[in-house]
Amino acid sequence: LFGTIVWILVASTGVPLPLLQGWVMFVAVTSWFLSIVFLCVFLFGYANRIAVNWNQADFIFHGATFVFYFGAFLLQAATTSLHHFPRKFNSTTQDRILSGREYNISIAASV
Repeated sequence: LFGTIVWILVASTGVPLPLLQGWVMFVAVTSWFLSIVFLCVFLFGYANRIAVNWNQADFIFHGATFVFYFGAFLLQAATTSLHHFPRKFNSTTQDRILSGREYNISIAASV
């Protein structure tokens, strides 16, 4: 659920810094997809047919997801902190990397 919310929030900002936010989107989409696969394995009873230590698999999955989401949080927070900088450094316009609306959405995605 929270991965889907992050996915929606980051996508709604227009992704002004694709290098940083690309990893955030990758983590959110991949974690969402693997969570759905994990859920389907248990819902359809494949867990009883596959000889795997499911406690260990669950621990590894959630541990890896935590590490990836923590890295994604750092990148999203870095993107949010750059909102005061101009979009083009050699320009005299006041166009910012993140608008006020995108800044608020990036804060929500970081949280």
